[in-house]
Amino acid sequence: MTKSADFTNVSGVDKQGGHIEVQVIHNYLLSAAREMMRNLKRTAYDTIIYEIQDFGLGIYDRDCRLLAEAPGLAIFTRGNDFALRKMVEFLGEENIHQGDVILFNYPYWSSNHTLDVLVTSPIFFDQQLVGYAACKAHWLDLNQQDPGYCLDTTSIHNEGLVLPGLKIYKRGVRDQEVENIIRFNSRIPDRVIGNMNAQISCCRTGERRVRELVEKFGLETFNAAAQEILNHGERIARARLAALPKGTWSAEDWVDDDGVDKDTMLKIKVTVTVTDTEFIVDFTGTDDAVKGPVNLPLGLTEGVSALAFKALTTPDSPANDGNFRPLKVIAPEVSLVNAQPPVATFTIWPAIHIPEIICKALAPAMSEVVPACSGGEVVSMMGVGKHPVTGKVWLEATNEAVGFGGHAGGDGENGIMHLSEPGCRNNPVEVLENKAPLLIEAYYLRQDSCGAGEHRGGLGATRIYRFTAPGNAVTIVKKTKTRPWALNGGLEGDPNHIIVWPGTDREWRTGAINQPLQAGDVLISSAGGGGGWGNPLRRSPDKVLEDVRDGYVSLESAKRDYGVVIDTTNWTVDTEATAALRRERAGA
Repeated sequence: MTKSADFTNVSGVDKQGGHIEVQVIHNYLLSAAREMMRNLKRTAYDTIIYEIQDFGLGIYDRDCRLLAEAPGLAIFTRGNDFALRKMVEFLGEENIHQGDVILFNYPYWSSNHTLDVLVTSPIFFDQQLVGYAACKAHWLDLNQQDPGYCLDTTSIHNEGLVLPGLKIYKRGVRDQEVENIIRFNSRIPDRVIGNMNAQISCCRTGERRVRELVEKFGLETFNAAAQEILNHGERIARARLAALPKGTWSAEDWVDDDGVDKDTMLKIKVTVTVTDTEFIVDFTGTDDAVKGPVNLPLGLTEGVSALAFKALTTPDSPANDGNFRPLKVIAPEVSLVNAQPPVATFTIWPAIHIPEIICKALAPAMSEVVPACSGGEVVSMMGVGKHPVTGKVWLEATNEAVGFGGHAGGDGENGIMHLSEPGCRNNPVEVLENKAPLLIEAYYLRQDSCGAGEHRGGLGATRIYRFTAPGNAVTIVKKTKTRPWALNGGLEGDPNHIIVWPGTDREWRTGAINQPLQAGDVLISSAGGGGGWGNPLRRSPDKVLEDVRDGYVSLESAKRDYGVVIDTTNWTVDTEATAALRRERAGA
């Protein structure tokens, strides 16, 4: 908790020691959430969960308000809250019983696509509902149209098995019929059931820890402490909100295509209004819903907006429901960001763009706070096929690391996970090569991918994959046609891209694909670099020289973009030639 916390007026607990009890209860809940995470990672079957950490989990009160979470995929945090409320509303609280475990992935309510399955167990104490433990994780297959990932579905009915609040456990008894439905609707049933069991175990862990907590402190004290945790979360959010500049600003950015119509780019427009009491994110002006699967469920739109809001207000404290009370999201129903049945929602990549578009809108008023654009999104490569050794389906995925945007405080970070997934990781080379018939021939930072600036952007990463057996390469990337934007006179970064069959007469530079490849075929996956901040001619020549020596910036870029001439006989800055060149550039 922050030093500004004041827990002395907590109804239901002793006023002299109440603030200490709230601290103890809050930290116990946070510890319980982390234990849930450890349990999940140790028992999950797929690397997308235990290596990449494509999950979101937390502990909630009876009203579905988040009390504690553990690091995972950040865009799940607020989306899970939306999903849990919809699930309880759909089932009815009176139909939720001790021992139940509920599966939920209806995208318009669950806030993500069908493969992101929310597993929830209610928490009871002395026959009273206390709250919920919930865990969402990515399942690799539910009999969707294409193995691995769908890029061109046109309806939810192409996107796999829907689990609309089904109970895999009813009053503590496992429902074998529900399990059989799942098992017979997956290409990799053992792995899917294994991941489901890991999520169930994760939730049961949360249940036990909360019951122990309530037994120790009593239900009245627990409820009072929970309320104060949320109130404190609201207080610190409102205090930070009050310090932000007030006004209204707009920005827009573009998604490559919808996966069906490859020639039409899609606009996302954001208008942000900051008042003394509200942070309003309005998507009016965004393109209408489209035929392809890039439409976003409302809960996901709210979730990624909440990620940006939290980054600006309470980045230094764990998330809880109170943090988001000042946030208001307006998403017109007919738009790309408020999907209505039965539109396709599988490729949810436009959501990844939204936090940065919010920052872009705020940049004119908060240039000392927000960075330039990062590489722009998560660049994901997924391989799927029949393993030549085991004869079973293999399916593995990883994300390439982007460069972060330059900012007022310095350069953007090189090769880091996109800001939409700060709790996630990429899949290590050793794991991929062990699990899949892939050879990773190279993995490196992309020279000159960074946008030049007084503070340059970070470099994106490239990974080169050679398939050692036939399979399909599925690349998920939707920002290849526009460049990562810069701030305060910096230069744009180099965008994401995919190259298939490099160095051959079939070489193909592209974005999102589902492409059959043969043994020996090569694919290069490259993440974008961050935009620059500030005029590159103001960057210290010594820093440019250091970047050249490190291989981040080429000699050509040093001269062209920064006006720095480097003497390669002794690898020093030619100060006279640099000064003359910069005077010439400044005059131009």
